[in-house]
Amino acid sequence: MLHLGRIVYERYFGALEAHLQHTCYSITKSYAGTLAAAFVDEGVLDDTKPIPYHLPELRRTAFEDATLRELMDMQTGLDYSEDCADRCASVGAYVRACGSRPRPAGYGGPQTLCEYLRTVRKEGPHGESFAYRIINTEVMNVARVTGRSCVQLLHERLWAPLGCEEYGYVVVDAAGMPLAGCGLSLTMRDMARFGKLMRCEGTWRGKQLIPASVVHDVQLYNDPSKLPSNLTYRNQWWVSRHELRGFYAAGIYGQHLYVLPEAETVIARFASHPVVSGAANKPITSHRWRRLSACCASSGPHTQSSPTLHKEYGARCASPSRHPKKPPSCGRRRSNEEETNANQLDEVME
Repeated sequence: MLHLGRIVYERYFGALEAHLQHTCYSITKSYAGTLAAAFVDEGVLDDTKPIPYHLPELRRTAFEDATLRELMDMQTGLDYSEDCADRCASVGAYVRACGSRPRPAGYGGPQTLCEYLRTVRKEGPHGESFAYRIINTEVMNVARVTGRSCVQLLHERLWAPLGCEEYGYVVVDAAGMPLAGCGLSLTMRDMARFGKLMRCEGTWRGKQLIPASVVHDVQLYNDPSKLPSNLTYRNQWWVSRHELRGFYAAGIYGQHLYVLPEAETVIARFASHPVVSGAANKPITSHRWRRLSACCASSGPHTQSSPTLHKEYGARCASPSRHPKKPPSCGRRRSNEEETNANQLDEVME
């Protein structure tokens, strides 16, 4: 947990440690969506154009008359089911095509992500309702206008400028296509860096890495007509309409990255919840995080010694300097630059 750019609480359970990567599942979408929104803002991508404008090979497919904006906001009318608990759901065919799930004997289906995308059928009109589908992110990801893969863009626009402590890993299919909808693994501190960047309107150490207008578009977006709940969805981020006006990224089995600009707070969490859907843990964690963030919002710049934090949550205020440094997971020694990046978490990240 970061408040005013400082780590105020940090704990690891089970096998996870500060230097170890953990899959973040659909939080990957928010990285991809933020990059896509930045390219739209910069005029590199046009979110009003139909998908074949950027990907001609998707003519005469279910995506032919969908716009990039409809993909970015999950408003496509596709015959595709995302229920991971249903063995017959379309997502099963998607993961088999990508090689993320064993294929049965005699399998003759799509061998790669791109092959699978061409098999998806249209179910209804695009743009009329919200429907959360990972394949929207994958199509958005393969728009090749920049000439570079999403992994290269992630490194150039975010990973290197943020001074991430450890390597990130991205799952690829048999053709080497990165999975932008679910494939990223990283450390919790490096994920918190991304949250801090979004909290500070895309700026990092005086440099504008993501246009501020992209962050404002996410934070201020409010279209309840598409998603009848206390949430909206913009640029692959969930946008909450509760009192702190936060937004967050979420992945199955309990992964979360909460960004609460008004409380000047970022909360990153990895989990291995036994239930796939967030519905099993969200009613508990969301309520507690809102209370914790409200506490930060009212406590000002002295949160590290806040008695309320200690009393209500048993929080041990943590600083990375109090934790022994671990070598990266591949066994190499950190360079001087990497040690400097790690030590910077002791400071206000500006």
